[in-house]
Amino acid sequence: MSEPVRMIKKYPNRRLYDTKTSAYITLTDVKELVLKFETFQVVDAKTNEDLTRSILLQIILEEESGGMPMFSSELLSGFVRFYGSTMQGMLGKYLENNMRTFVDFQGKLQEQSRTLYGPNGGDNTHMQADFWNQFLNFQQPAMQNMMTAYMDQSKKMFQSMQDQMQTQTRTMFTGFQYNPGDKSEK
Repeated sequence: MSEPVRMIKKYPNRRLYDTKTSAYITLTDVKELVLKFETFQVVDAKTNEDLTRSILLQIILEEESGGMPMFSSELLSGFVRFYGSTMQGMLGKYLENNMRTFVDFQGKLQEQSRTLYGPNGGDNTHMQADFWNQFLNFQQPAMQNMMTAYMDQSKKMFQSMQDQMQTQTRTMFTGFQYNPGDKSEK
């Protein structure tokens, strides 16, 4: 049986209260919960509004403001441009699926490393960093090719839909005659 979701309450004074430990915690503590894969939810103490995403975004902002940001300004600008567009939901799902695949792959790599090099083999971060650099250098052209193929396929699908709509419209209105000079009233 799984443990219940750990509740963290956020008070108007911006403090976070962990109901499991009955203590105030910091964003660093919440980050530790994430790193330990603990399931939690942050709610507003007054309204019970779910603030989990907001807190996670604050953690990301703090990390990005630190010494080694993960996201370039160009990437963040791209994210901003997708808000409100018809592709917003698709991009979110795409990123979520890719993150899941990336984490699964990393887990498998660590497990293989432990199998090959013993229990401490999976903790060799220098070796893992080299591997990830090689993997991502290989992955980038593959992703570009995949996205190009996806965009081409999307264009073809959109063009096909547009052609079908035009054909259906012509078929639907073939019985009607259009005479722009006809000013008769009905």
